Amino acid sequence: MLNNVFKNKINNGELTFGSWCQVGHPANVEILANAGFEWLVADCEHGEFEDSDLGNFCRAVCLAGKVPLVRVKENAIMPIRRALDLGAVGIIVPLVNSAEEVAKAVAAAKYPPEGVRGFAFHRGNNWGVDFAEYVKNANKAIAVIVMIESKEAVENIDEILQTDGVDGVFIGPYDMSGSYGIIGQTDNPLIKEACSKVAIACKKYHKTAGAHIVMPNSENVDSAVKQGFHLLALGMDTVFLANGAKQALEMMQND
Repeated sequence: MLNNVFKNKINNGELTFGSWCQVGHPANVEILANAGFEWLVADCEHGEFEDSDLGNFCRAVCLAGKVPLVRVKENAIMPIRRALDLGAVGIIVPLVNSAEEVAKAVAAAKYPPEGVRGFAFHRGNNWGVDFAEYVKNANKAIAVIVMIESKEAVENIDEILQTDGVDGVFIGPYDMSGSYGIIGQTDNPLIKEACSKVAIACKKYHKTAGAHIVMPNSENVDSAVKQGFHLLALGMDTVFLANGAKQALEMMQND
């Protein structure tokens, strides 16, 4: 917590890369963390994660010396509080479209007087052993990242980034494509233009710009970095598993 490399990196605009987890089992996490990803995200919005899974997710990530993040299921006090209490050092909040919604997420993640997070012994502060130290440093150490997933959010990006307490944004490519009426067309010029607008705004306000590249390759990763996206989620556990299986079967069929 006191030496949160992830928070320092995103505040300094450094390139950092991780991956996405949709299956709520710590074995997946161990495998991905040991592969070398710097951070991993537990996807509580679309993945198979419940509260009971998050504690084990955070344990597995931390044991590998990596950073546990959680995409909460919604922008509400209890999901954000639970993720942090169970050991996440950063939250990713979906479907944020306005400054008011950013402020709501920040308040849920911060202790008073900056927010409304409740005080308690929990896994995040080592079940109370590190209570005082955790409380003293949590507001500065916890990362709050909001997801830009709609045309409305892109249009409001300046006010979103100027809201106190937000550390950066994450592009949600598929939801964004849906909001523009071109579902799944993440390479469409409209989506590329929207992403570029977000990256430029992040640079202007000194906030980190993140993107989830579901099907990463050298071309789209290089393009994202050149655009200014330095917080990169590469693939996800379900995609890695499916692609690995397909490649093995294709090899047998070709033989």
